[in-house]
Amino acid sequence: MGGIYVDGEAESGLAVSDEGVVLDEGDYYTEESDIPDFIRTTAIDKLSKLTKRIRGVPGGTSAGKTFGIIPLLIDYAIKHKGKEISIVSESIPHLRKGAIKDFIKIMRSTGRWNERRWNRTHLKYVFGNGAYIEFFSVDMPDKLRGARRDVLYVNEANNVKWGAYMQLAMRTSRFIWIDFNPTHEFWYHTELVGEPDWEELILTYLDNEAAPEGSILEILKAKKKADAGDSWWANWYQVYGLGQIGVLEGVIFDNWDLVDEIPKEAVLVGQGLDFGYSNDATAIISIYKWNGMRILDEVLYSTGLLNTEIAEYLRNDCLIVADSAEPKSIEELYRMGFDIKGVTKGADSILFGIQVMQGQHYLVTSRSLNLIKEFRNYSWDEDKNGAKMNRPIDNWNHGIDAVRYHEMEVLGMAFEYFFF
Repeated sequence: MGGIYVDGEAESGLAVSDEGVVLDEGDYYTEESDIPDFIRTTAIDKLSKLTKRIRGVPGGTSAGKTFGIIPLLIDYAIKHKGKEISIVSESIPHLRKGAIKDFIKIMRSTGRWNERRWNRTHLKYVFGNGAYIEFFSVDMPDKLRGARRDVLYVNEANNVKWGAYMQLAMRTSRFIWIDFNPTHEFWYHTELVGEPDWEELILTYLDNEAAPEGSILEILKAKKKADAGDSWWANWYQVYGLGQIGVLEGVIFDNWDLVDEIPKEAVLVGQGLDFGYSNDATAIISIYKWNGMRILDEVLYSTGLLNTEIAEYLRNDCLIVADSAEPKSIEELYRMGFDIKGVTKGADSILFGIQVMQGQHYLVTSRSLNLIKEFRNYSWDEDKNGAKMNRPIDNWNHGIDAVRYHEMEVLGMAFEYFFF
């Protein structure tokens, strides 16, 4: 009988792993006419060179992320007796349509599939050497806090919450694969990137020789529209074509760009202040006007500050507009000599402020790291069915709120005159 390995090795008779483990003949699916072609892609070659514990794999559509990681997990299972591997995603239906379907395809195309070894109820495949690959979702609490494993693969991790990932990571002894389309920043970027045991590989459709021609054609059509100046397609191609971080779908503000420095000709028009303390950050944003646009510069973004400490970051040569929900703090800062007032609020003032801001074009200084993250993540809320609602999420908004207070107070009257 024939055995087909991902690394291209094949031999007749019983297969033997690198550790000398004899693999059951039943691990092989041997009817050649039923085996689709398996292509060892550039993505697989690149992925196989990652060695650190946390292996981040952001990438575009048709980049071969799943079809690259799963073959490596299969090889690892066959070559390492008794190893336990978990493939995890947001839900079981998501797994069935994605990773499980891909796993079975790969097992068949590499000649390894044995129906008897697949437990459909527990979504678990046991190899002849006792190693196994299991599939479960993060909405199964007993699994999150249950047994330990050797290897973890978090598929489409941007749909998985940080707390769930931590429960899984703490129970994983060897290494962790994390893949996703980088539609926006999430816990991967804030908690893992830059850690000593982390490394990253960005994959694109150019790394996947097995990508369907139709999919490549659609990506190239999107690129053409992006190159023609369409901002929506530019963001789409940035994420799904190039595998680079983009703007969250449903994001509220797309009317901003980055600027390295504040031009000398820019004129300071004011500051916005959002109070915080224990859990929420206090944010101060300076606002300039320049060349028909407005420049935003993050001055402060920190927790645990007293008003005397906040005062060190405020300007005394411009109007400061703060959250009117903190009248005592505003009065204290006013008595220190600052030209500060609380924002005027009314019915639907948040939506009104958003509309005022959407009527401008902003340049955000590249050093304004927290404000940049907020602009990339501040989006419309969703109902339980995933439909967008006419209200923003109550998150990623401290710096944005500071800007909104100032713009509502300074630009709001003109905006209201022209638009209402």
